[in-house]
Amino acid sequence: MPNKAVISLATGLEDPEKVTVAFLVAVGAAETGRDTLMFLSKEAVRLSLTGTATGTACDGCPPLADLLQRYEAAGGRYYVCPLCFNAKHLDTDDLISGAELNGTVPLWKWIGDEAATTFSY
Repeated sequence: MPNKAVISLATGLEDPEKVTVAFLVAVGAAETGRDTLMFLSKEAVRLSLTGTATGTACDGCPPLADLLQRYEAAGGRYYVCPLCFNAKHLDTDDLISGAELNGTVPLWKWIGDEAATTFSY
């Protein structure tokens, strides 16, 4: 059974329900002991900035800030697409805990030769 999980998220707060689902999957993986990495690209790179992932997507949905806190507490990490991040002229000093600029080659190196469960949103 693969022990790594990769959740690729390209959607930002323009679709908060999709973001919530991606984080629920990531939290579930991390809290059950899998090494978990979220790869943030396109508009999702903004979620890697302090104070951005706020609000609640729907009635009954957990607040995004709570999901990020649970993900961090469970050891979840983020690779943030450097091309997307830099194209938006964002500041690396504002990155949240566990987030670092890394592209596709570091992503593949992190996965390594073992299997990984993947989800894409």
